[in-house]
Amino acid sequence: MKLIIQIPCYNEAETLEVALNDLPKKLEGIDEIEYLIINDGSKDNTVEVARKWGVNYVVNFKQNKGLAKGFMAGLDGCLRNGADIIVNTDADNQYCAEDIATLIRPILDGKADMVIGARPIDDTEHFSFIKKKLQHLGSWAVRRASNTDIPDAPSGFRAFSREAAMRINVVNDYTYTLETIVQAGREKIAITSVPVHTNAELRPSRLFQSIWSYVKKSMVTILRAYMMYKPLKSFTFLAAGPVGIGLIIGFRFLYYMVIGRPGGHIQSLILACTLIIMGFLTFMIGLMADVIAANRKLLQDTQYHARKTEYDALYRQQKVEHNS
Repeated sequence: MKLIIQIPCYNEAETLEVALNDLPKKLEGIDEIEYLIINDGSKDNTVEVARKWGVNYVVNFKQNKGLAKGFMAGLDGCLRNGADIIVNTDADNQYCAEDIATLIRPILDGKADMVIGARPIDDTEHFSFIKKKLQHLGSWAVRRASNTDIPDAPSGFRAFSREAAMRINVVNDYTYTLETIVQAGREKIAITSVPVHTNAELRPSRLFQSIWSYVKKSMVTILRAYMMYKPLKSFTFLAAGPVGIGLIIGFRFLYYMVIGRPGGHIQSLILACTLIIMGFLTFMIGLMADVIAANRKLLQDTQYHARKTEYDALYRQQKVEHNS
């Protein structure tokens, strides 16, 4: 059983060595542990620090592409190098590395394919009051959208089985944390959460620079992910408003006709027809989006089998080379 711990990095030369020094060298149930960093266009000597420390693999971007793309590139690098389990953690040593054993246990026991480390948000001193409330609000929204019970959705401390990593897709450019949970919940990937600890803050969060920017981007990410996996339900909900209002106004017009007072209400009839047409068109868009979603599922299955064929061939080749 091979574990690869991946760390996305962007100008992390000052904190990376601290995070690497805390990583485990041996774990129960794991035969081999390796380390991978994703250099997301760093301008400092992040790569030199990593290589000097002795990381096994470095995924390099020539320019900064963002956390989501870096995360997906890391998964690809881990799978290509034969990882059975992948752990993602941060370069600022936010998460307690001793909890990696707890994080991977549900995967080793065959109870889950994706595990999220739930931080003690209310007890984290360097989180402001507003940040704590926003973390709870965001996690609640993700639980509603994903139909899961994950208490700490923004947590980047998570573990994936090889099978889950081959199925994961991230399409937004902001962050992988929220979208992957929605995908796991809606695609029936076995997902769970375990409590973990955090370390003292080494540097301010770069993802949480502006509160309102964070809220806006997070909500757009959640809504977009939900609409990808439940398009018909989403557009039916959007269509219900104008159709409902249009029917109420239309029945009002019919009422005046029945009592013999139709004159002067033609504007209401035009508005009712317009709203009903708008709602009908929205519902039709939902039907088309549902067909597209069905095709997306077929493409995802094709992508999964292509990944599995490629990665498993590399996996077998590495096993042969290791044994020889």
